[in-house]
Amino acid sequence: DGMVVSEKVKNNNLDVKESKLETEEKGAEEEPTKESDSNILDVSSDYPRGFIINFLFPYMLALTEVFLMCLFSGEKKPCPLCSEDKYKACYSHKLHRHLLNFHWKVSVEFEGYRMCICYLPCHPVKPNLVGDQTFSKTGAHYHCIICSATIARRTDMISHINRHVNKGETESRFITVPAPKNSQQVLKESATDVRVLPNYSTPQKTDSYFNPKMKLNRQLIFSSLAVLAKERTPIDCLDAFGATGIMGLQWAKHLRSSVRVTINDCNENSVAMIQENCHLNKMKVKLNTKEDDNDEAMGDGEDSTDTIEVTKMDANVIMHLRSFDFIHLDPFGTTVNYLDSAFRNVRNLGIVSLTSTDTSSLYAKAQHVALRHYGSHIVRTEYYKELAARIVIAAVARAAARCNKGIEVLLAVALEHFVLVVVRVLRGPTSADDSVRKIRYLIHCQWCEERIFQKEGNMLEENPYQQLPCDCHGSMPGKTAVVLGPLWSGALFNAGFLRRMYFESAQYGLDEAQSLLKTLVCEAECTTSKHYSMYASCEEAKQEECGVYIKTPNTSPESLVYSLGKRKSDEVTRNVNKRQKAENSAEHPAFYYNIHRHSIKGMNMPKLNRFLNYLSEAGYRVSRTHFDPMGVRTNAPLAQFKTVLLKYSTPTYGGGQVEDAEVLEEDQSGAAATVFTKDCPPHCTAD
Repeated sequence: DGMVVSEKVKNNNLDVKESKLETEEKGAEEEPTKESDSNILDVSSDYPRGFIINFLFPYMLALTEVFLMCLFSGEKKPCPLCSEDKYKACYSHKLHRHLLNFHWKVSVEFEGYRMCICYLPCHPVKPNLVGDQTFSKTGAHYHCIICSATIARRTDMISHINRHVNKGETESRFITVPAPKNSQQVLKESATDVRVLPNYSTPQKTDSYFNPKMKLNRQLIFSSLAVLAKERTPIDCLDAFGATGIMGLQWAKHLRSSVRVTINDCNENSVAMIQENCHLNKMKVKLNTKEDDNDEAMGDGEDSTDTIEVTKMDANVIMHLRSFDFIHLDPFGTTVNYLDSAFRNVRNLGIVSLTSTDTSSLYAKAQHVALRHYGSHIVRTEYYKELAARIVIAAVARAAARCNKGIEVLLAVALEHFVLVVVRVLRGPTSADDSVRKIRYLIHCQWCEERIFQKEGNMLEENPYQQLPCDCHGSMPGKTAVVLGPLWSGALFNAGFLRRMYFESAQYGLDEAQSLLKTLVCEAECTTSKHYSMYASCEEAKQEECGVYIKTPNTSPESLVYSLGKRKSDEVTRNVNKRQKAENSAEHPAFYYNIHRHSIKGMNMPKLNRFLNYLSEAGYRVSRTHFDPMGVRTNAPLAQFKTVLLKYSTPTYGGGQVEDAEVLEEDQSGAAATVFTKDCPPHCTAD
């Protein structure tokens, strides 16, 4: 009986809704049409005839029904969307063909409705030179179903509708459109499901921002956290800008009891979305030291011991209040506003990773913004991506030094959309001083793009051009070099840590990160590609790591007090500094050369891998770089780089160009001879 009553109530509600729609249709038909003088029509009672016909006629009666009416009527009828002088009344078959070709095919579809093109005089009347109002030729236009705006072009109409969608305005004010019950969609990445809003790809206009292009970034961060989880357990990790919570959910779902995950966001809607995604992945949510047990979200008969803490506060506040072993910063734009808070309470030998998405300033497109945020002078160079990574690391080192902490760079990646930097924190003023000393200025030649870091010290040199290996200042007029920076002059990679990241990525099936980590390991060692076995032991990588490896501590109280004591931590930090000083000579060379940038006209260059072998045979350290697919990282000076490139290049054409190439070869050999006369550092053979 209850079911029968509920069905009757539903039927009554449907009858009421249908009667309301019928009364609205009748009222719209009885209301006289008026022409408006404004381009944007905000008054619902004054929208023009084209708007009424374009929406009430095709949509409430359905355009297919209009076609049927035209086919089965024997009278001549005018087009409802064209003026009489443009299209005269005709019989049904011609009107059907006209509606199909001139209106339906160029319509814009949105939420099940079609906005057909209109040829009625709906545009405002333009006065002539005398002042009299004359009706000019009416052009084709569309009427927006949401705001009743009059748009002339179809592409502009599509963009106009997309702006409404990004703002969340998807309901019409003129026609009752039932909203979909579930407008959210579920995305899956690395066995983790997240529910997002339709406008999830626009960070300024959504509370659930999710960028699928950052998948590689999330995999690299997960691999670094997995390496830290093998060193000590459990570790407290923070995702300071959760958005959808995808990153923290991946940490908790795969690493489980090894980590205690905290996902933070300052937006209330984002926090609600994070909680919903936690229940979607069968995770318990901890709010204000209370567990939110949702039996429906956990599922019947399922038990989950994984708990994620979700907080709603400013990122600076939570990093000031609590201590963490692993912190990841991924704000919208620059990260410099959160560096002081991140290094304030991060634990000794912890890891801080930050993703900077302000590539316009870091890649020298907005140089004044880079000066404002990072305090560095930059120009567009062939090595601009590595320049961006060193600018960010310099800002990180200064922020850590203000908290009496030093850093060890474990990873620095600069790709198209972001710059990722992962550093290990070393406590103590000695480590802070050592890190600050690695921040120097760079001398860059604007003619040949040769570069070199300034010498240590603050003594002013009489002729700073002498530090450059090139002689462009003597052969070219004017000032040929600029000073860039300050920049980080130390290493950008830790080979041992990268190997362990590779093993962890292979263990968890992170395919996109594996190929990049192979390149990074070779780049860190400045060697050519090697073959790695994903089933190999990590002990060799642990021994070769330039940083420090901490064994998993015993869980007894006495061992915890001893291992976490200040004296023990200071001793470990001193050992790290000694190891770093001993291995400074093995650091990879700074910056790289683009082989196409220094190609020779009229000559065919050798293949990149062959050119690497030629440089290695000449006694230089060489490797490829992830910053540039055609870049070569080497300790060879630019003159010798060009000499080897010219030696193994073949002429493209015969005749005079070959003679020009021979003359150029003689000039290059002479320049190389002058370089060899100077004091050059000893070259290391390839590993």
